[in-house]
Amino acid sequence: MEFNEYFDFLAPDDIRIKGHRIGIETVLYEYLYRERTAEEIQQLYPSLTLAEVYTTILYYLLNKESVSRYLQDWLDWSHQQRKMQAANPHPAAERLRKLKAEREKQAVVHGV
Repeated sequence: MEFNEYFDFLAPDDIRIKGHRIGIETVLYEYLYRERTAEEIQQLYPSLTLAEVYTTILYYLLNKESVSRYLQDWLDWSHQQRKMQAANPHPAAERLRKLKAEREKQAVVHGV
């Protein structure tokens, strides 16, 4: 099987399903960590065909060591990004958080 027909290998840490902006990590996260079936994943991402989902899973199964490292790197990067966002929220997000807190406070005061 020639995986270049199914994937765009943009960089060592960026493998996309050909014709989509969806990376293999998206499909594999659902498959490995959320234990979803290929059919369930295809329903979550209807722009993907069932064959594309199965091919992504097959790619993982045939390349477990390197793809597991790829996924771990992606998870580490994702956690790092979430920490940075929490430590430095966008001003608009911070305003929304304050508005929500104020509304909740008002609801308690007024017994709503």
